[in-house]
Amino acid sequence: MDGEVSSIGIRCRRLGAALLLALSAAPVHALQSFADVQQEFRSSEASLYDRKGQLLQQIRLNPNERRLSWVALEDVSPALRNALVASEDRRFYQHSGVDWNAVAAAAWGNLWNTKTRGASTITMQLAGLLDDDLRRRTAPRSIQQKVSQVMVAQLLERNWRKDQILEAYLNLVSFRGELVGIHALSRVLFGKHPSGLSQREAAIAVALIRGPNATPVRVAQRACRILQEQRAAQECKGLEDFTLLALVRSGSNSEVIVTTTAPQLAPHLARKLLRTPGQAVRSTLDAGVQRFANDALRRQLAALVERNIEDGAIVVLDNASGDVLAWVGSSGSFSNAAEVDGVLALRQAGSTLKPFLYELAIEKKWLTAASILNDSAINLPTASGLYIPQNYDKQFKGLVSARTALASSLNIPAVRTLVTVTPTTFFERLQGLGFQLRESGDYYGYSLALGSADVSLLALSNAYRALANQGRYSGVRTALSDPAVTMHKVMDQGASFIIGDILADRSARSRTFGLENALSTRVWAAVKTGTSKDMRDNWAVGYSDRYTVGVWVGNASGLPMWDVSGVTGAAPIWQEVMQYLHTRDQLRQQIPQKPAGVVQQDIRYADKLEAPRQEYFLAGTEQSLITTARSDDINIAIRYPTPGMLVALDPDIPPQRQRIRFAADGLSSGTWRLDGKLLTSLAPKTGKKASLQATASDSQLVFDWMPWPGRHVLELLDHKMTVVDQVRFEVRGAVENVAQQKSSRATKK
Repeated sequence: MDGEVSSIGIRCRRLGAALLLALSAAPVHALQSFADVQQEFRSSEASLYDRKGQLLQQIRLNPNERRLSWVALEDVSPALRNALVASEDRRFYQHSGVDWNAVAAAAWGNLWNTKTRGASTITMQLAGLLDDDLRRRTAPRSIQQKVSQVMVAQLLERNWRKDQILEAYLNLVSFRGELVGIHALSRVLFGKHPSGLSQREAAIAVALIRGPNATPVRVAQRACRILQEQRAAQECKGLEDFTLLALVRSGSNSEVIVTTTAPQLAPHLARKLLRTPGQAVRSTLDAGVQRFANDALRRQLAALVERNIEDGAIVVLDNASGDVLAWVGSSGSFSNAAEVDGVLALRQAGSTLKPFLYELAIEKKWLTAASILNDSAINLPTASGLYIPQNYDKQFKGLVSARTALASSLNIPAVRTLVTVTPTTFFERLQGLGFQLRESGDYYGYSLALGSADVSLLALSNAYRALANQGRYSGVRTALSDPAVTMHKVMDQGASFIIGDILADRSARSRTFGLENALSTRVWAAVKTGTSKDMRDNWAVGYSDRYTVGVWVGNASGLPMWDVSGVTGAAPIWQEVMQYLHTRDQLRQQIPQKPAGVVQQDIRYADKLEAPRQEYFLAGTEQSLITTARSDDINIAIRYPTPGMLVALDPDIPPQRQRIRFAADGLSSGTWRLDGKLLTSLAPKTGKKASLQATASDSQLVFDWMPWPGRHVLELLDHKMTVVDQVRFEVRGAVENVAQQKSSRATKK
């Protein structure tokens, strides 16, 4: 016995010496304030808010830990607070950081190799969580670390309140796997906010603090002991199965568990704007508009489920500010590709580009809204063959006004207009409107009039917003922290106004859509639909005086829809959203006012093609009587060779016997110029040298040219020597070798 006491004395002296040495060597750490700890806390989630501060979306950006937002102590269930103190630190409210009674009991237990509760208080554990040097990892803490932990704990008790210590601990402590903090644990394991934890759930949570990686059986046993200590042994019944079910949720499939109260309204914009864990962004979105647009899209797609449509997207813009008020990137559960952002995805534009084509033609004064266009079959020669456009209904309307052609979305008049405007000029205008097309105008050719280019819903809607602002264009804003947009003129104010008036004209669109359809609203609105080739994309884009709404429906996979048109696919959604915007805001109908430089004129058609009406004109282009132009005043163009044509010489035919016939329509007389050198002035049709006195009834110029290898530029000049058309083509093949000809003739002799 004396030897045993002697041994204890020796151990005590060694422990005292070690404590003195550790105290003298322990570093003094700068103590953070409670406010600093709270401010530096970073959730693994980033949050997107609407313009008024309403939470829209949360996404996880930290793959290593799952933390949710900081939870105040008063928002934590009392059952959890009681279970934590009872299990981890019974004298939490009495001690000053270190429970010396527990230390003595632990030392005595270690001396006699018996189990005790442990001496680490909640405050000491918090000290380990706040300081990386004190954090316990795989190996036990050293004596120096333990002494430092004691010192930091006592500093915490002197500078923090007890409720602050408990609140910080509950938000920083690790539970199981990646779960950090009571908020993440409650959401993942129990699917509820910490304020709603029951006594049973609280016991499981506290049991996990002691053994985060313990088996479900072991966790249930610990939780049952906690419940028994709280005189709630009845809660132990079925606890093992309940614990197993809860812990399964924290396993490898926890990504699919909803861990946030955010409504998950704007996942695509959130992924675009949120970059760092804990980030909070006030977007320009309006939660009410975003929610309504989501619901409207899903309602319409549910009604069209039998027509092979599963995807859609909506964007709503404020015309004046450029703020995005709604960004619905997909149809959610309806889609097999819900991660694809339909607002930014590139799709064929269909007929939605036509308003910008007609605006350009009116702006250049090549057309007016009253001009007559021919909706009849047309074959346009191109480098890759004949381009033969058709209307949506495979029918022709004959002679129609430009107003009717655009409002009723007739294809062939649009292509004829593009022949006048040229693909290159139209391409440059589209680039100025922010489309950022990948190819050149020559690449798309005449099909650009019918929307063969790939565009995004955001770019398309913002271009329509430029029409709403009468030709002024700017980018858009998606976050309130973005600078205010700056507008600049891209289109003519008067021409843009005229296009808006056409797109709002129910009578003009009736040739194709009828008077009653989904394009009609109770307020003034200009709108255009479009459908791409093989019914793969369906659009409806339009604007009122205050808002621009763009809708796309289709399939992210590229599969075609079945029997869907502009007025049955996207248009009903567009109409519903537009009417909601004006009903919600109780806005009075505002019709755009005619700008300076636009003249309103009574017109009639000489051949009664259309009913008399009032029409808008750019000043200087107004007419009262509209007549059909003569054939020799329109379509001035080189018909052959076609642009980019490649001609191959035949080596078996002597060069002097080979010819290329240049042909042009629309001029009664003119001159050819090849590679900068004048050819002979010609009379129509004969192709022979003649004077320039040709009859007006003749309208074709021809010239037979002996081809020569190389790249050539052919120009057609009128009587004023002004270039009216130009084509580039190439001739390939070697000129027949004269020596070979002589050799061949000698052999024949």
